[in-house]
Amino acid sequence: MRLDWMSRADRRRWNSARTITDLGELMALWLEGEIASRPGYQPRFGPDEETAHLVPGLAALCRTGYVTTCSQPGLVELDVDGRWWEQRAAIQLVVTDRALQHRLVEAARTAGMIVRINDYRRGGVQGPPVVVTKVDDEPFTAFGGRIGRADMRNQWPELGRKLYAQVAYGTYLSVVASEYGPAGERLWEILALLNEAPQAR
Repeated sequence: MRLDWMSRADRRRWNSARTITDLGELMALWLEGEIASRPGYQPRFGPDEETAHLVPGLAALCRTGYVTTCSQPGLVELDVDGRWWEQRAAIQLVVTDRALQHRLVEAARTAGMIVRINDYRRGGVQGPPVVVTKVDDEPFTAFGGRIGRADMRNQWPELGRKLYAQVAYGTYLSVVASEYGPAGERLWEILALLNEAPQAR
């Protein structure tokens, strides 16, 4: 039986995070199944099964200074109801280090990926959303676009005030493969190179 709330132990762990490095480590542990719940996600649920093969790379990104918030693989498939699904490989993450942000944006754009930047500093750029999933050729989900204040609070309810201020006024990057389906899985190879490169500080 699954409970519909985060355990006190998990809540304390997230609330104890003080830095982006702390937050990234906790997100990596959630991805790897070491923590049952994460902020802004269904309590006591881990990553979706379709993203299982992405976990090592996502966890590595979280330990490099990025904090992933959402991702999906590139695929095309017919579901049990006979609907045709097309997905672009895509990731959304928050970054507060400008050097890490520029490295990711440059690598993604050089590889022909679609990049959306939503910068929550005062006067920051707000990129429009991009469709990442279609069902029967109709738009179904999108990444990017401005996050409202209420939605931002709902995404990070367990964080302490100072760390929340960092992520709420950080930069959210959405990186999306230009093509639908498995061909877009090259996105993860590009991101893996970021984990191998020395961090610029």
